[in-house]
Amino acid sequence: MYTVPLPRIGTDIAWRDAAKRLISAGVSPDDVLWDFGAEMGELFATATPLPPPTRRIKAPQSFVQMADTVIWHKDPQRFGRLYALLWRLRHEQGLMQDRADPQLAKLRQMEKGVHRCKHKMKAFVRFRDLRQGGDRRSFAAWFEPTHHTVEPTAPFFARRFADMDWMIATPDVTAQFVDGNLSFHPGQPKPDLPEDAAEALWGTYFCNIFNPARLKVQAMTSQMPKKYWKNLPEAAHIRSLIEGAEAKVQEMRDNAPTLPPVRAERITKRLRGDED
Repeated sequence: MYTVPLPRIGTDIAWRDAAKRLISAGVSPDDVLWDFGAEMGELFATATPLPPPTRRIKAPQSFVQMADTVIWHKDPQRFGRLYALLWRLRHEQGLMQDRADPQLAKLRQMEKGVHRCKHKMKAFVRFRDLRQGGDRRSFAAWFEPTHHTVEPTAPFFARRFADMDWMIATPDVTAQFVDGNLSFHPGQPKPDLPEDAAEALWGTYFCNIFNPARLKVQAMTSQMPKKYWKNLPEAAHIRSLIEGAEAKVQEMRDNAPTLPPVRAERITKRLRGDED
């Protein structure tokens, strides 16, 4: 039995290296225990050293891409699920294209969940200005992702905000970008961040793009799940906007023009053949 400890930071690299060693040595999935972030404690502290790679096992690129995403899912069984599929891929050609396979279907579902979480992180991280002075501006944000998506998503923020220093703190992992260098550190409790003038701007922007005539609460909460509201400054306006939507729509009806524009009237006559 092999026990494989996996770190919270650099999980993808550690799992990939261990999986290559195990699969090349012919170690069955039933003989592997994956210990993420020392979750198993001291019970399995005396892990068996991994075997050295004996031969090269080439996995389909579609599996590699899927594994690079699923590895960040919160499901504690994700490592075992991935290795079990990799084990089957040795002899089951075309498995990655079998949509009816339940193991693959589960991993594809997890893959979608991670992609969705990465998208929400890009959309809902709200930085606050730390006002520290110096040559580069400094910002910080608190975020609570559904999955372990800080590491794979942080490079997006590094590219987008390359001209400033920033930190994204989460309960799991903290990303820091200082002087153009991206690094990762253990998670932390929610920091006490200073109030920021941008908070009001987010609220103003959200109120101005809100269209009461097209309000669909279920669709809105699907795109902006309630779990994120507590960290979104604009979310403070959602309840009042929803409650006032019907009255706002009626006001829009009352203020609508009673006569069609002159140009619209000419077009209507032309279509009816009334004009010479």
